[in-house]
Order: sequence, then structure tokens, then C-alpha cells
Amino acid sequence: MSTGSAEVGRTAPAGGNTGPLRADTAPAAPSRAVLVERPGVHRLVEREVPVPGPGEVRVRVAAAGICLSDRELYEGRRAPGYVRYPVVPGHEWSGTVDAVGTGTDPALLGRACVAEGFRACGRCERCRYGETSLCTAGYAETGFTEPGAFADHLLVPARLVHPLPDGVDLRAAALLEPAAVVAAAVRAGRPRPGERIAVVGAGTLGLLAVQWLGASSPAELAVVDPRAERAAQALAFGAHRALGPADADGGAGAFDLVVETAGAPTTAASSCLLARRGGRVVLTGMFSAGATGIDPVHLSVSQLEIRSVFGASSAAWADAVRAFSLGLLDPGPLVTHEFPLDRFDEALALVGGGDPGTGKVLLRP
Repeated sequence: MSTGSAEVGRTAPAGGNTGPLRADTAPAAPSRAVLVERPGVHRLVEREVPVPGPGEVRVRVAAAGICLSDRELYEGRRAPGYVRYPVVPGHEWSGTVDAVGTGTDPALLGRACVAEGFRACGRCERCRYGETSLCTAGYAETGFTEPGAFADHLLVPARLVHPLPDGVDLRAAALLEPAAVVAAAVRAGRPRPGERIAVVGAGTLGLLAVQWLGASSPAELAVVDPRAERAAQALAFGAHRALGPADADGGAGAFDLVVETAGAPTTAASSCLLARRGGRVVLTGMFSAGATGIDPVHLSVSQLEIRSVFGASSAAWADAVRAFSLGLLDPGPLVTHEFPLDRFDEALALVGGGDPGTGKVLLRP
């Protein structure tokens, strides 16, 4: 894990470096990054263009999404074990490989790509089972404990890179990180044709889940959200009907599969009430301490299957990239605002600001 000055990248060692290969010509210095020094304090720093080490690639960032966890990081509300200051945030991103380190496939040069955020070890029992988001070697994630993509350039391990097709929309591809989380939820929920499905929450995760689950040929696909603007967007994304919280009360026990995406204080408990007896519930939102607990009596008499999702495994990432590459998933319409790096504070203020017209906010280095 990186600490101190390493948070803003590694520079070329003295005496030259014959290892890294660059696409065409080396990018001109300096390279900029948004550095959060401590909660509430950030600055735009200039640095030498980072040089990839063995097994790494350097990515020229095209777009990076801001989500509520980035705001939590900035405000100091993220649990201490899941952040390391100073840090360059940015875990939702897309870009193009413009240099590779020694021992890395040179065919990656010039490729559009995304990359997994979790720096899983690949060796522990959980990793060997394919559950790379549950790696037991310790938490390390791009944009939280490792330098992230609110920058011109980003270094990532080549083993985490997922190449994208030529000519891909990199603006939309920046949302493949939340799409991978949705892919993990879909894997856990196992939707089957003809089922009645509800998605709780119509934020980024919820709208991507609506788009994805619509491809499973459900008999009914409902979205639950109190915001009229988000409900309308969910219908445009393929939901059959939109329910407010009061309407949802009438749907108690009606759904085969409920995918919770909001992470609001009451939505874990209310999602369980929506599921039929013997139904399935997948909790995808990130909850804070004090959230309403799930009624154990209801669980015992309803025989519910409940799963939770923490990030996305390598397999879920592969699912998301494949769906995006085939045109089955289009996150582009979720983007409502784009800002340059030097307007980070304006961009961050929009996220979680309460305006229902604000969707995904991007930084465009």
C-alpha cells in the first residue's frame, strides 16, 4: 500500500529507465492530480509523469466518476480502515494505456481500458475461490488506499486491467465500476425469465440494475424510489412500473427477487418485506451504522435467501465489461455533469447535494 508522497505517483529513477515502453512519444510533464491531504483539505498538484514499475501499466485517464463514497472520503466519514490520507481519489474511471512496465504485455499499449479497484493478492483462499473482493491479505483499493483517477495519469497492476473494444465511448465506460457491482448483485440474485423483480433505489446502481435485469425477461420489473425524476428515468431504462414508498407497501410479499441499491437507513428491512416467501433479496447499497435491522421473525417464517454484495469480483468485472462491449449495457445516459480537474470542489458539491436532476458527475482530465 502506498503512503506519503507515493500517493501522487512514482517518478523515473535517476540514471534512466529502460524498462517501461511508451506509446508513440512520452507525455509532456507535468501531470496533475487532485490530492486530498486530509479530510476537507485538497489541492491540485503537479508532478512528473509517473513511470510504471514491473507488472504495471500507466493509463491516461479519460473520465472519472464521483460517487458518494468519494464525498465520504473528502469529509472524513469513511471508516479508518478503508482510506489512507493523503490520497488521490477516483475509483470509477476509464482511459487508455500509454505506457507499460517491464514484464507487461506490450499489446496493452494504446488500448482503451478499465481496471478492477481491489488490489487482491490472488493467492489467499478467498481469491482462489474467485472471491477477489473478499481478499484476506488486507484491504487495498484504487482511490482509497492507492492513488486514484482524479488525475491525468494513473498506475495500476496490469493483471487488473480489462481492455475495451476500439472506438468505445470512454465517457460511458467510466461507469463500469458501479456496473461491475451490479453484475455481482445479478450473479447473487440469479434472475430467471418470468420472475417478478423489484429494484429498490434509482440512483446509479439502481438504474444500471434496471437496465441489466430487464435483459432477463422478467414478468414484472418494478423500481421503488420516492423521486419522480428518478422514477421516470427508471421507466426509460426498462422498468415496467415505478413505485413510491407508499405504493411499495401494497407490493409486500409480491416479488421473487428484490435488489436493494439505495443503502438508506430503512431499505434493507423494507426490501425483505417486498420479497415473497421463499424469495431472494440482494443488498447492494452500502449502509451506515444505525440502519434499521431486518426482522428475524419475518426471516424465519418467510424462508428468505439474503445475500449482500461488497464491491465486485474479477468475474463480475468480466461480466460488466462483456455486457458493455456487446451493447447490452449503456451507462452513458446516466451522466449529467462533467468538470475539469481544477473544478473538483464544484463537482463534489453536486454529489449527494439533493438535486434529483443530478446523475453521474464526471471529472474529465
